[in-house]
Amino acid sequence: MQWKVHQGYFNPNFVPGMSSMLARGDVVVCPEGTTCREPYLLRFSPLFAELAPEVTPVAVDTRTAVFYATSTSPVAKSFDSVYFLMNPRPEYIVQFLEAVNTESGKSSIEVANEVQRALASALGFEGTALTRKDKYLLLAGNEGVVKTK
Repeated sequence: MQWKVHQGYFNPNFVPGMSSMLARGDVVVCPEGTTCREPYLLRFSPLFAELAPEVTPVAVDTRTAVFYATSTSPVAKSFDSVYFLMNPRPEYIVQFLEAVNTESGKSSIEVANEVQRALASALGFEGTALTRKDKYLLLAGNEGVVKTK
């Protein structure tokens, strides 16, 4: 089975494209997108819970010892995989969790919170109610958006 991958931040404009991909096969969606090494998960977008009758959470843990690939600059981000592979023993640990029924009568927000809790537990992280914007306001004093010239 072929997997199509999309990673990024969600907004309602993604729904038609995601629905189209789902009609053609399986889709892997990364609703969280952590950009730091801290053991916390940001609040998940509920969009993924509105697109399919069932979702299978997959916990992906990256382990490094020397170089950390956590750039925030769009240009520097292209080097993240190089830094990761520069480690003497880089690891990706992938864990497929129990499927979650999105048509159980729970709201999409409740389903997103359930998936966040399951992933946090599998990774040994703590789930938060913070959004990406909240995180950048706390850490950098801005909304995490770089203005282009």
